[in-house]
Amino acid sequence: MRKAKNRTDYAYIQERVNYYNKLSSKADLPKDSPRIGDLRLKGNSSVYFFDVYEYLRWFDPSSRWNYVFGDVTTVPSAPAIVKSRPLVPDNANSVLLKLNKIRHFVFLNDKTPFREKEKLAVFRARVNANESRIRLMEMFHNHPTFDFGSTDKGNNKTQILAEWQKSWLSLHQHLNYKFILALEGNDVASNLKWVMSSNSVAVMPRPTCETWFMEGKLIPDFHYIEIKHDFSDLEEKLNFYEKNPHLAEEISRNANAYAAQFFDLEREKLISLLVLEKYFEATATMKNYI
Repeated sequence: MRKAKNRTDYAYIQERVNYYNKLSSKADLPKDSPRIGDLRLKGNSSVYFFDVYEYLRWFDPSSRWNYVFGDVTTVPSAPAIVKSRPLVPDNANSVLLKLNKIRHFVFLNDKTPFREKEKLAVFRARVNANESRIRLMEMFHNHPTFDFGSTDKGNNKTQILAEWQKSWLSLHQHLNYKFILALEGNDVASNLKWVMSSNSVAVMPRPTCETWFMEGKLIPDFHYIEIKHDFSDLEEKLNFYEKNPHLAEEISRNANAYAAQFFDLEREKLISLLVLEKYFEATATMKNYI
């Protein structure tokens, strides 16, 4: 890690490290915080275990740390390693690491140019108890040029109407459409990464949470088409970009360039290690890393 300063992209690396880890002064951890060596594989947290262990294993096992696995939408009371955090002014205790990447960090090689894609817009996801997704389906499930559908199975507590349900689409089947809605679920929109790596264009309200993908750095109508949270301007915005495909293609190119910064896996690993190094230094728990 000490060799990182000799890299030509060190300034970029440091910028990302400081974005993920905003701790600027010494911070205390709870006295009962576990040690790295106490980390064990448990139940449904296996993807988090393997993703974090990939980097923690390089640090002293006696160092203490704090973590919150899962879809995190609040800021921990003490500095903690998380997969996601809310986009609020004071979220320094939420230290981002690239977790659950098997689901959230998928990129696609899209060979179909934007103008050759067939239909207007697509949305497929579980609607369940998500108020925003329910509103979308109520407004547009019968729209003649939108292919929106719920993949919920059967009725549930939200009483999803059978007419909302449509067949599941693969990631590549989504790429037949010019515009793909990326709506937040429990935290972020999990499809946003692969949509932005494609020749289709992501359509979404401004994000309220972010992950390692740094959703908080995305620029509306530059990296994605921004719509209002109540979807009242959805049809108007898509009609505009359908009539101005050169502007949609420009957004797609910008999105591709943004997604490409995550393709250098060796650099991604280095950034992850530096994020943790800064974390342990700030919490005064690090001894020597291996």
